Amino acid sequence: MVIVMREDCRKKQVGEVLAAIRRRGLKPRMISATSRVVIGIVEDLAGSLVEELRSLILQMDGVESIGTFGASWKLVSRSFRNERTTIRVGSSLIGGPDPVVMAGPCAVESREGIMEIAQAVKEAGAAVLRGGAFKPRTSPYSFRGLGEEGLEHMAEASRMTGLPIVTEVLTPEDVPLVARYADILQIGARNMQNFALLEAVGDTDKPALIKRGLMATVKELLLSAEYILARGNSRVMFCERGIRTFETETRNTLDISAVPLLKQHSHLPVIVDPSHAVGKRELVSAVALAAIAAGADGLMVEVHTNPDKAFSDGRQSLTPEAFHAIMRHVPAVAAAVATAYNGGAQ
Repeated sequence: MVIVMREDCRKKQVGEVLAAIRRRGLKPRMISATSRVVIGIVEDLAGSLVEELRSLILQMDGVESIGTFGASWKLVSRSFRNERTTIRVGSSLIGGPDPVVMAGPCAVESREGIMEIAQAVKEAGAAVLRGGAFKPRTSPYSFRGLGEEGLEHMAEASRMTGLPIVTEVLTPEDVPLVARYADILQIGARNMQNFALLEAVGDTDKPALIKRGLMATVKELLLSAEYILARGNSRVMFCERGIRTFETETRNTLDISAVPLLKQHSHLPVIVDPSHAVGKRELVSAVALAAIAAGADGLMVEVHTNPDKAFSDGRQSLTPEAFHAIMRHVPAVAAAVATAYNGGAQ
């Protein structure tokens, strides 16, 4: 339910509407508190309660109209917040005018390795250092990360380069530990619908990046973000990283249409991970630039100084030199797309 107050309403009248909602055990949310106050009720309401509230509130002073969100995702939707959400991480603004690139290895393998990679991606223009300390692997015998030791190495690399950290958290119990080190908490594709984990991340004040599940629909991704926002954490971004289809020439199939679709439905930033989408380093550059052309707010790219000897995902990891080549093209593509959009070509 969306309650729109008149432009000339008084603070007392807004307070009376909020109090009436709270008396019925509901939690009103301020969608807008500027010249036009808009109040939202995001809980699922029984039909009788909807009619009771509608009848009561429409009679209250200062109320102009009552509407609905029109979607099962509410806090995530453009109806709740029509302007784009931006997330400040370090010196970068995710969701702002310039794409933000996150880069680093699939997994932190050693102190020396992450320090070398961090310096390389920093010099190429990356704004965020990515790397896994806890790795969910299909095989229990694959390298599954260094755990807290890996987090410590990333933190040292962050101090050396000034790059903030994005890293994955696997369980609700690990959230406090990972949050001590990370600037962005990543929810991996396999955990996109781990609702206990989503709520635990929602209870923190850390930005969250949700990767789309291998078989998840856009609607399911939106609702996963809703879990985090419903707990009070509004600094959330989506990550499209390819979905599973019948195609076998690439690791996954990048759903490029998800970028504008998510932006149509939601005010949250959208990141694209071309590395996991294609699984082959020679395809990463083209797909990364296509994502920027589609309007992505940023990229997440895997980089390793010696991809052929990487402990995991070496086949899709770029060398620092190849990553540097992509970074030379990203601003030009972003500028061209901005010009086209501003000129009405969208």
